Amino acid sequence: MDDIQKQIVAERAFAAARRALASRYAGAAFAYVSGSIMRGEGTVFSDIDLVVVFPSLERAWRESFTEEGFPVEAFVHDEETLAHYLHADAESGYPIMVNMVATGSIVGPESGRARLIQAKAAEVLAAGPKPLAGANYDMLRYQVTDLADDLRGDRPPEEIAAIAAALHQKLADLMLLGRGAWTGRGKWAPRLLCRLDVQLADDFDAAFRLAAQGDGGRLLALADRELASHGGRRFDGFRQEAPLEARRRE
Repeated sequence: MDDIQKQIVAERAFAAARRALASRYAGAAFAYVSGSIMRGEGTVFSDIDLVVVFPSLERAWRESFTEEGFPVEAFVHDEETLAHYLHADAESGYPIMVNMVATGSIVGPESGRARLIQAKAAEVLAAGPKPLAGANYDMLRYQVTDLADDLRGDRPPEEIAAIAAALHQKLADLMLLGRGAWTGRGKWAPRLLCRLDVQLADDFDAAFRLAAQGDGGRLLALADRELASHGGRRFDGFRQEAPLEARRRE
């Protein structure tokens, strides 16, 4: 699609989201309409992300449906449940809901309140994630170390490809969060790496392309280099305790 076609599709998607809000979510205070299709970056398979906020709910939920030919992922909240998930995003390093709220187009009667929440989400997004530290940092370093060690020695191509698939998210998380940048799941990881550092993203993509073909050498070198920037391999002395409630008597 060219830019004009993308703009037309975005306008159609926004109109469909407004009608979905009116027909499915009567009584909602406001909503944020977001997603790649609204940014003019979508494809014919892209969906609409719809964050719906009611004055009060017993519990939040998410649901999927099709509206006027557009697939819709709806996340339904009141302000308290939305605040919970915005906070959880900030803590996790994956600003999924934060990004939807910060960048979404606002619809609904209480747009003033929606803008206040949106401004707070934008501040969280701009501030970036918490520095890597503590148990989560240790676990991430351990996981990258463990998977990188699986690449050492001779392995058949199908095992190298499987190890690379498991390592992709973990190594991207260490690279992004370790440089003070938000991380993302799935397709967002290479996108965010590219925004952060084009050369780093190129190295990452090339290493995983080779690993998918059964050559893990470049990926192992990349993982070792990244671990070195975080104090080296994390194995000796690593310890993770189970929760106290992790027992069962029968």
